[in-house]
Amino acid sequence: MYNEFHLDKIDLRKQPPQEEPARQYYFMAKCQEWIKAFKQKNGRLPKACVTTFGCQMNARDSEKLAGILESVGYEIIEEENADFVIYNTCTVRDNANQKVYGRLGVLNGYKKKNPHMKIALCGCMMQEPAVIEKIKASYPFVDLIFGTHNIFKFAELLTTLLESRGMVIDVWEDTNRIVEDLPVERKYAFKSGINIMFGCNNFCSYCIVPYVRGRERSRSPKDIISEIKRLVADGVVEVMLLGQNVNSYGKNLKEPITFARLLREIEKIEGLRRIRFMTSHPKDLSDELIQVMKDSKKICRHLHLPLQSGSTRILEAMNRRYTKEQYLELAARIRKEIPDIAITTDIIVGFPGETPEDVEETIDVIKQVKYDNAFTFIYSKRTGTPAAAMEQVPEAVVKAGFDKVLKTVQNTAREQVARYQGSVCEVLVEESNENDASLMTGRMSNNTLVHFPGDADLVGRLVMVSLDECHGFYYMGHMVTNIS
Repeated sequence: MYNEFHLDKIDLRKQPPQEEPARQYYFMAKCQEWIKAFKQKNGRLPKACVTTFGCQMNARDSEKLAGILESVGYEIIEEENADFVIYNTCTVRDNANQKVYGRLGVLNGYKKKNPHMKIALCGCMMQEPAVIEKIKASYPFVDLIFGTHNIFKFAELLTTLLESRGMVIDVWEDTNRIVEDLPVERKYAFKSGINIMFGCNNFCSYCIVPYVRGRERSRSPKDIISEIKRLVADGVVEVMLLGQNVNSYGKNLKEPITFARLLREIEKIEGLRRIRFMTSHPKDLSDELIQVMKDSKKICRHLHLPLQSGSTRILEAMNRRYTKEQYLELAARIRKEIPDIAITTDIIVGFPGETPEDVEETIDVIKQVKYDNAFTFIYSKRTGTPAAAMEQVPEAVVKAGFDKVLKTVQNTAREQVARYQGSVCEVLVEESNENDASLMTGRMSNNTLVHFPGDADLVGRLVMVSLDECHGFYYMGHMVTNIS
């Protein structure tokens, strides 16, 4: 829809519209006027930097923020010594919060040298009342704070910030609104994330996400498919469907639809070559979805299936709502139906009450499922979650368990990745290798990285690559022939 709006044609003498997203385009036009005045006074465009902390959904939100900033006239840069800096924050783990606080100290130094600099904070961390109070008390130089539920209001909030003095705070406790069709500045021209739903209803006892992202809200299939068609027309060949639990997509729509049915409709889009999605909750992964993945020519052979723990006792305390046996049965069924699939996972070590015996249960699952990769984390206590009030495991015990789990994951992952050596696979070329300019870096359908000699004009194309040498979690190879 945003292509239909021309900011120069919006009449700012009128009152702003009430409907969205037209209201935000009105405020974008107002910001554009401010940018023009800035340029006339300073002889240059103001510069903006968007820094992302956290998951793929945060990254997609940041593309929207950057898209709005660029549309009104800001020059987007990567350096934080800019006229406007926005941190899109994560609060899944405490170290994410601490990283933001540390970076704010650096920004304060920049701002002292550039008093006109504006600093904004948004995202999950801002949904915590204690965080807001700390920022107000300890970081009063921050100019704008907003959360996850009203990110679509960014242009309106930016206008308020540019026209006023003092800290602007606009954080909603919850929302049932979905507002898309706003400018997006994609990081990659050939692939894109797509929000298909927002929020989470699972309330795992260690997780803050349902409290900061709100309840599940699904976008309509029509809107999702229309957005993907526009992206494909713009050169996108791969999409990543995003949601905290994509397997529960569509349950709250007026006309319910399963995630598997949505995938079938997306697969029909001409010109779209690859479909990815995350994250899948094991308790909601259906036989219908397995069959759709098995039959598909476009859905990538990669499934991220968070385990968190291999101990049924700990899984119950986590409120995961499946047992070790149920998870293993599901993984075996997936492997049987889709033999070439790569399964990756998330694992938490050190959850309250976890014993060395529980860790051994997790290691047993790793050995049976044979993950292609795993994100392994030490439990992070999050204030406001039920697990925060439970008895914590001593640090030395956690560290010992973490090291054993990590070693097992690395060993099984190497074995899994190595099974493709000597074969020829289709690879989507993503970028020039950052360590060797003569090499290109691409990704197989199963998400494994491949480095091979090539030129930058291959970026965004699908090519066939011989997988010559396995180096643990990636391959070195050579291109056999172009696909597209």
